[in-house]
Amino acid sequence: MAWLQATIDTQSSQAEHLADALMDVGALSTAIEDAFAGTPQEEAIFGEPGEPVDKLWSYSRIITLFSEDADLPSLISEAAAICELATPAYTVERIEEQDWVRLTQAQFDPIRISDRLWITPTWHEAPAPEAINLQLDPGLAFGTGSHPTTRLCLQWLDAQLQGGETVLDYGCGSGILAIAALKLGAASALGVDIDAQAVRASRDNAEQNQVQAHFCLPDDSPEQRYDVVLANILANPLRLLGQLLSSHVHNGGRIVLSGILAEQAQELSGLYQQWFDMDEPVFDEGWTRLTGTKRATL
Repeated sequence: MAWLQATIDTQSSQAEHLADALMDVGALSTAIEDAFAGTPQEEAIFGEPGEPVDKLWSYSRIITLFSEDADLPSLISEAAAICELATPAYTVERIEEQDWVRLTQAQFDPIRISDRLWITPTWHEAPAPEAINLQLDPGLAFGTGSHPTTRLCLQWLDAQLQGGETVLDYGCGSGILAIAALKLGAASALGVDIDAQAVRASRDNAEQNQVQAHFCLPDDSPEQRYDVVLANILANPLRLLGQLLSSHVHNGGRIVLSGILAEQAQELSGLYQQWFDMDEPVFDEGWTRLTGTKRATL
């Protein structure tokens, strides 16, 4: 079995309407991306969850998939007519059936965090068997170690944990940070997430890695303090959660914040300065890790 993939470049203002029309005339799928992705003209579009993105790409690319026997010229012309547009130029590629599972797995190799810490998908042999290997597969929850925000937190845990600490991972995603903390010697680790799917995925990942991490929704988390609190989320929730996160850190304990763009580092560091003695930020590919030590309170 094979499919026909058509690629159409168009003005961003027309892209969504045209993509919907292509689905209406029989497309199996459509996707919209920056027409200049992978070139020096690529435009990075960032936005916080719940906040509208204030701009779109100047020019968009629609990638749409049809069955092998589809009459593409007629269908694309019909979709354009629905949008009251002239038939756009497009290219066509034949997509042969493949072993999509193996093809997807091939995109995820083991990730080296340090000499002693690796993240290894279950279908790979551990490249450093004597190291600490976190077995983690790509899934529905965020956090496989490939993103700089997660990598920055893992590097901190690897360098700073002495053993015996209590750890809270707030916004645990896949559970990778809580699992890594236990593998690196923490006495206990709790992961909290607002997404029930993330909690389920974290529990599965902990079982796969044979550690006794605990995961729950925020309303089910205990009122207690920890030696280390990690929050790899995004700047906007970190602004709102400062008081809550600080209340979970022992006096003299450490906080680790990630998911922060480089240009947001100064603001967030200043905000958390009211509770913590903040360290110099650490940057990786435009992202920031902030850390601090909780000051004693009366």
